[in-house]
Amino acid sequence: QSTYCSTMVQHCEALGRAVQVVNLDPAAELFSYPVMADIRELIEVDDVMEDESLRFGPNGGLVFCMEYFANNFSWLEESLGHVEDDYVLFDCPGQIELYTHLPVMKQLVEQLQQWEFRVCGVFLVDSQFMVESFKFISGILAALSAMISLEIPQINVMTKMDLLSKKAKKEIEKYLDPDMYSMIEDSTDILKSKRFKKLTKSICGLIDDYGMVRFLPLDRSDEESINIILQHIDFTIQYGEDLEFKEPKECEEDKSALVDEYFQDHVDE
Repeated sequence: QSTYCSTMVQHCEALGRAVQVVNLDPAAELFSYPVMADIRELIEVDDVMEDESLRFGPNGGLVFCMEYFANNFSWLEESLGHVEDDYVLFDCPGQIELYTHLPVMKQLVEQLQQWEFRVCGVFLVDSQFMVESFKFISGILAALSAMISLEIPQINVMTKMDLLSKKAKKEIEKYLDPDMYSMIEDSTDILKSKRFKKLTKSICGLIDDYGMVRFLPLDRSDEESINIILQHIDFTIQYGEDLEFKEPKECEEDKSALVDEYFQDHVDE
């Protein structure tokens, strides 16, 4: 998440566009970009873990910090109150349970909406993890769980594309706009249990029928790749007073064209 924020900050600076960043990870250590507000000024995981009366480990300490934050949104309101620019990146913790099992992030979204923010979630998945169909299906389910829990527009991003070989980039292209029924064939050949085969088919069929999860590639070495993601976020929140409204179909066509262009430029090199 911090790498994503750093990439976006640098890209927006090159465009002459102002972006503010708020750190909401109480376990963060170092930043390569300035932050306008840091949750560690409110509470920090190390302090919670060192408290002998609490005796929390890393995960329990993080949950405690985020629940404490949810009870003190006034700190965030005060930090955001003097913002001149209305485009803010919230660098959030990466623990998936905060988005799928606990109400903290949902409460944050609702609070931001009450403050009249247009909120878009950016769900990041490591491209090096999504190289097998089983892992890819797990990644999709995690993204879908976050979408259902937060109930906000969500852009799903496959990160670290710049670390993949040309062959791997070619292979992973099919995962950006997947044909789940093809993946059923790839997956069920490995499964020996008929029950798991049936379950996998049901999951893949559900994902394909609703078509809710698609991924955009993020290559830090390619400005066009970064710009594609920024454009989709802008379309989602309708950023900018002069931005014309785009129908979802048009946005999807734009996305397909841009993604095809990215892979044509990088795989054929």
